[in-house]
Amino acid sequence: MTAAGTTTAATTATPTSTDAPPTAGSRFTGAVANYIDERTSISGLVKELGRKIFPDHWSFMLGEVAIYSFIAILLSGTFLTLFFDPSMVEVHYEGSYDPLKGIEMSAAYASALDITFDIRGGLLMRQVHHWAALLFVASIGLHMLRVFFTGAFRKPRELNWVIGFVLFVLAMAEGFTGYSLPDDLLSGNGLRIIDGMVKGIPVIGTWTSWLLFGGEFPGTVIVGRLYVLHIMLLPAILIAALGVHLLLMVINKHTQFAGPGRTNSNVVGVPVMPVFAAKAGGFFFIVFGTIVLIASTVTINPIWNYGPYDPSPVSAGTQPDWYIGFADGALRLVPPGWEFVLFDHTWTISVLAPMAVLGGFLVLVMFYPFIEAWITGDKREHHIADRPRNAPTRTAIGAAGVTFYAVLWAAASSDIIATHFKLTIEGVTYALQALLIFGTLAAYLITKRVCLALQAKDREIVLHGVESGRIVRMPGGEYIEVHEKLDEYDRWRLVDFEDYKPLMIRPNAKGKITVGQRVRAVFSRWFFEDRISPVTKGELESGEHH
Repeated sequence: MTAAGTTTAATTATPTSTDAPPTAGSRFTGAVANYIDERTSISGLVKELGRKIFPDHWSFMLGEVAIYSFIAILLSGTFLTLFFDPSMVEVHYEGSYDPLKGIEMSAAYASALDITFDIRGGLLMRQVHHWAALLFVASIGLHMLRVFFTGAFRKPRELNWVIGFVLFVLAMAEGFTGYSLPDDLLSGNGLRIIDGMVKGIPVIGTWTSWLLFGGEFPGTVIVGRLYVLHIMLLPAILIAALGVHLLLMVINKHTQFAGPGRTNSNVVGVPVMPVFAAKAGGFFFIVFGTIVLIASTVTINPIWNYGPYDPSPVSAGTQPDWYIGFADGALRLVPPGWEFVLFDHTWTISVLAPMAVLGGFLVLVMFYPFIEAWITGDKREHHIADRPRNAPTRTAIGAAGVTFYAVLWAAASSDIIATHFKLTIEGVTYALQALLIFGTLAAYLITKRVCLALQAKDREIVLHGVESGRIVRMPGGEYIEVHEKLDEYDRWRLVDFEDYKPLMIRPNAKGKITVGQRVRAVFSRWFFEDRISPVTKGELESGEHH
């Protein structure tokens, strides 16, 4: 019986007179393997990793999707790097796309057109690269939501949550820098928004913009600088962070959902070698094949329709990639006229306020594990994942955060919403401003009440069983519905969670109660209010007897 709770059988081959002698190739391979192992001890590492147990649950595949889509990004990006020219030198296009032939444009845009129309497989690789990047960011985001709502970020995995969030930010930065490289009208408009935000910073804004763009926007160097970031600096940091993330995952083990035989010290699942490795290999080809299929059939970012960047025209309906939309939406929702002059500088609150709000939002998400640990006072290790309903306040916070992000994301398309639904842009903006505040609050309150109701329902099912639909008439003439007892697994899933209580205020070593302790106690009471206590052993036995 292995640590995974599965039985394995070891077999040994008995040499017989019919065994063939080792060939020269096998002897050479064995000699090379021994040579490497004697100098690196790699066999111990392979053996240790081979015994790593992975829980067998579909939600853990989200992290795998992120890794496999990142491999697709690296492969397609290497191909594109061979043909892209990151220069803003003006040239006249002489490629095979007739509508733009003879038009003046940057060498970067011309090379992007050449990759699209004149390099064999170029358009496919461009679209694979773009679709894989979107899937990479989406899978990281969904993976982090799964980790958050199940409490998998708690001790000892707080650092891995921080690294995972850094990966998410790096992925967005990678996407934005790559999105800006073709120097077409759409990417130029995106850079112009960034330039406006940078210039909105008091005192240093103008100088920072001049430094980034090498002069007055759009300058002559920004594409080359973004290219260096996109193919060298950001990927190096991302790969290093991904390596640390995976290493910590191996050290700390996976979390798993509650069930018979599953404890904080025993992970139930399949070992890396050979079961998980075989499944992972097949899943990689499924993900990669799906990306190629989408890239082959669905057009994305048709730069040939936009034309080269020119500061004078701005196409209606210009939209950023979805993962950057929340920043653009925050700018659109700020009321007009938020600015004043102080010390001969214009302080543009309509730019500073969104930057401060978004910065604070990202910081709170990044350090949430430490904030929750401080509020709850929970310093224990956790290897069993929570059901979201059993942590109603955390789940409500997550729902509020998702709603906040979604409203900002929708605001980035406020003009599209207005034109498609024949509404005024002012009406759409006012509605989204109200949703940003009241919708976020409503999401928190509704989610918490739903979680508490589900907990109460679970408690009722554990104590009285599930409705069978079978009606029985009692000797006294009364009709009752027979309830059936839950099986062991289902009952375990409903009762296996702990009851937490608000922290008690206690004097410190000097006999005083500090302001920090009082604040912590207030947050603790808020976090644990209206909780449903788990079913006790006595209640369970009484319910079974009944």
